[in-house]
Amino acid sequence: MRNIAKVFAVTGLVMAGLVLNGCSSGASESKDQMVAATVNGRNIMMQEVERAINQQTAGNPSTLNQLQMAQARLQVLSNLIQREVLVQRAEREKLLPTEAQIDGAIATQKQNSGMTAEDFEKSLKAQNISAETLREEARKDLAIAALQDKYAGKIDINDREVEEYYANNRQQFVKARGVALAMIMVDPADNSAQGLADDAKNETDAKLKIDNIYQQLQGKADFATVARAKSEDINSLRAGGDIGFATEQDLKSNNFPPDLVAGLFGSMQVGDYTQPVQFSGKWYIFKLEEKRLANENLTLESAGVRQQITQGLTNQRKAILNAALLETAINEARIVNHLAANMLNNPGNLGLRPAAAGSAPTQSPTQAPSQAPSQAPAAASPAASGSTSVRPSGSPK
Repeated sequence: MRNIAKVFAVTGLVMAGLVLNGCSSGASESKDQMVAATVNGRNIMMQEVERAINQQTAGNPSTLNQLQMAQARLQVLSNLIQREVLVQRAEREKLLPTEAQIDGAIATQKQNSGMTAEDFEKSLKAQNISAETLREEARKDLAIAALQDKYAGKIDINDREVEEYYANNRQQFVKARGVALAMIMVDPADNSAQGLADDAKNETDAKLKIDNIYQQLQGKADFATVARAKSEDINSLRAGGDIGFATEQDLKSNNFPPDLVAGLFGSMQVGDYTQPVQFSGKWYIFKLEEKRLANENLTLESAGVRQQITQGLTNQRKAILNAALLETAINEARIVNHLAANMLNNPGNLGLRPAAAGSAPTQSPTQAPSQAPSQAPAAASPAASGSTSVRPSGSPK
């Protein structure tokens, strides 16, 4: 769903994210072959690159062909280098987190995963992520965030800037015609690996479960409470099923049936909920939280407008400062990219396998699988949390 209130997009830097287990090194491989790059003498191991690619391809790096694997490795390593130079800068500026702060970050991560403590541990084990790796990634996340916040704290947006932005962008400040919704979703697919306590695993179970939920709601059960207990959409259940505000076009773009859209904008009143409805392979019950039948132009004095513009301008400056901080940190660092150099020295195979003719490819930290994503993996912000939970895409986009 698109939230109309979000005016500004925040541009983040890139990172490789939390990693999965990579390829083990062969006995004949030297330590130098396992080093992908060094940053001020600190090694980034090729195994870290392989782990990140494994995670970003959902454990299926064989879906990448040889050229795609080479591209993915270069991109992931670049992200890891960026992450490392920022962490080292944070170290020099004495901005490393305390053990208590790391504990708190991991506790928040567990809570946000929507899993029980036991299921969270099982998820880590399934991804071969150790407690040490989890803590190290949390340490880096917090260090980078503290470094970025140090410089972002100097940003000051004055009234004139806010007023100028509003005057030049009045078209952005409109409360659009639309509806705010909460939902309960039941997915016939097996999602038990996500830690759901009450997961329907087939069509029959899903229909029975959604009907039982509907009966609970008819018995005056609180919608948000039922959503937290029964919904199978990890992204919304913690918010009591809230999925935000959507225009009529948003709903149509997300395959909402025409009669459902008509009801939401027609006879349904705020507080009403729908009967179970199935589309896109899942069952849903929607609650109408807010209905706006006409566009409403906002003024600079409308509630939240000044704060929204101030935050947006602040975020824009943060993005620029973060990019400048990264550029400065890279320029000050001594970086040696062994992977890139190896590719240049072996252009025929991009350093992916032994250069000798007829030699069979092997799975080593500096060699690619025989096949490997259809595109280079996407990346997130270096200050982002290294969450290990897998979020199912259960809710309409």
